[in-house]
Amino acid sequence: MSADIVTFGCRLNAYESEVMRGHSAALENTVIVNTCAVTAEAERQARQAIRRLARTRPAARIIVTGCAVQTDPAAWSALPGVTRVLGNLEKLRPESFAEAAPSAVSDIMAARETAAHLITDFAGRTRAFLQMQQGCDHRCTFCIIPFGRGPSRSVALGDLVAQARAQVAAGFQEIVLTGVDLASFGGDLPGRPSLGQAVRRLLALVPELPRLRLSSLDPAAIDDDLWRLLAEEPRLMPHLHLSLQAASDLILKRMKRRHSRAGAEAVIARARALRPGIAIGADLIAGFPTEDEALFAETLAFVEAMAIPFLHVFPYSARAGTPASRMPMVPKPLRRERAARLRAAGEAALAQFLAAQTGTAARVLMETATEGLSEHFARVRLNRPAAPRITLTARITGAGADHLLAEAL
Repeated sequence: MSADIVTFGCRLNAYESEVMRGHSAALENTVIVNTCAVTAEAERQARQAIRRLARTRPAARIIVTGCAVQTDPAAWSALPGVTRVLGNLEKLRPESFAEAAPSAVSDIMAARETAAHLITDFAGRTRAFLQMQQGCDHRCTFCIIPFGRGPSRSVALGDLVAQARAQVAAGFQEIVLTGVDLASFGGDLPGRPSLGQAVRRLLALVPELPRLRLSSLDPAAIDDDLWRLLAEEPRLMPHLHLSLQAASDLILKRMKRRHSRAGAEAVIARARALRPGIAIGADLIAGFPTEDEALFAETLAFVEAMAIPFLHVFPYSARAGTPASRMPMVPKPLRRERAARLRAAGEAALAQFLAAQTGTAARVLMETATEGLSEHFARVRLNRPAAPRITLTARITGAGADHLLAEAL
């Protein structure tokens, strides 16, 4: 018996929820809510879930943790039904889940180490998450996450290999490398190994791992080893997701991002040259403060010209205490309208990308009996049932607006 867990936010939160699932094995009638602070909407959804739990499970203990709690513990502690709040350091410690443990939120900015946790069960997921890194040393003007996650800290290479081996032994066919600022991996480790060096070692020392996928990367920080792996290593999936945020140089400067429009274009062009057919994804913020129609048009034109099929678009959300929250705001309806226009451009690029797959063969990791993911992160619907968690070869016979149709070979 363990606590029920409600998770909001990123893959790193999903990974940490599994850590807490193990730590809370002895707790009964307890719900852990793992919050996200990226947007006001993510916080609103978490508050709504807590209030609903307080109504529907009045006898349950509600423990709340995550980035939103780390940045404002008092506000979350005051919500109805909440019996304990835990910071992002405390939620990974087993003693925090003892019956009589108190609320605790440490100074995350003083954090220096990232603990390794051997996680081999992901609540029914078919892909395993492997935390490589935690925290961020950059200060983008829109982002509250460094204050919820602390400085950048890396997991030791030996621990990564041990975890990957255990996850493959547990039956996972694909591992997704996760972190807050994945490309900064290694800066705090002896010898300062790069992300590419770590990925190369992981693939070499875990030859039984069929598929390795990267999560979001800063386009200004992709190292030469990682470029070589993208070109040469078939087990590294042909899928590059970039933390772009915008493609207007003026907006990027006001965001304090480290890349330019030309730099982002060069990264995408290099990826496509090294790995023909690679799937490109991007995170984008619509309606950043001071963004007028002309500046927005620069980002929209970039998305259309570069034909980016996998977009993750957020309307800008002001985070208290960040520099951007003090800049002149774009009206919320306009932010939503611009987000919709970016998503429409991404949907058109996705339809084009998927249509080009017709007639090709794909290796599909089955997530349900009839649906899975290709190497390119495209959703594939199979013509006949297959066992979840297996990887099979299929011929792509057609494409819908957001998925591929295939028959198993």
